[in-house]
Amino acid sequence: MKPIDITDRTRVRRGPKKACYNRETIYSILDEAYVCHLGATMHGTAAVQPNFHWRIGDRLYIHGSSKNGLFQSIIRGETTCITVTLLDGLVFAKSAFHHSANFRSVMLYGKGNVVEEPEHKQFALDQMLEKFSRGRSKEARKPNNTEMKATVVISFPIEEVSAKIRTGGPIDDAEDADYPTWSGIKSVSTHIGELQPD
Repeated sequence: MKPIDITDRTRVRRGPKKACYNRETIYSILDEAYVCHLGATMHGTAAVQPNFHWRIGDRLYIHGSSKNGLFQSIIRGETTCITVTLLDGLVFAKSAFHHSANFRSVMLYGKGNVVEEPEHKQFALDQMLEKFSRGRSKEARKPNNTEMKATVVISFPIEEVSAKIRTGGPIDDAEDADYPTWSGIKSVSTHIGELQPD
């Protein structure tokens, strides 16, 4: 895989030991997560919006209403900051100050490209459904012309990007070792349940 160049915006400064610039690791986080947050300037002010995302090769895709205000800003060329976080555990330390969390996160900067070509757009939307459930794109009705016009698909290059990861137990001060309270980790996971038929 092509190596990732560290930029001034993607260099992890707070907790640099948690930084990861490995493309395979970054892809695995993006692929496991279902929800990202898009940040850009809209009408002169900062705006952040949750969105579903998926990856095809070296590009990250999002979709939504063609009339969405934040999407319109992205289409006009606003640089977008996209974040993804997977929470893996709540870390309980002896001291209140050292409580933390185990997590895997990605931050990406880029300018979006609208997917205009009809076959590429349909393929991208099919891959979104495949993230929902393998084979779903062949089971569901394809979008009609009206639905396709109402939907915008935007892709971003996965180039200016970094990950930040924390694992392991609490890190307490030595003088708190005998403090009479418990410490450890409460695991957190996302569970995809069985289908409940309509």
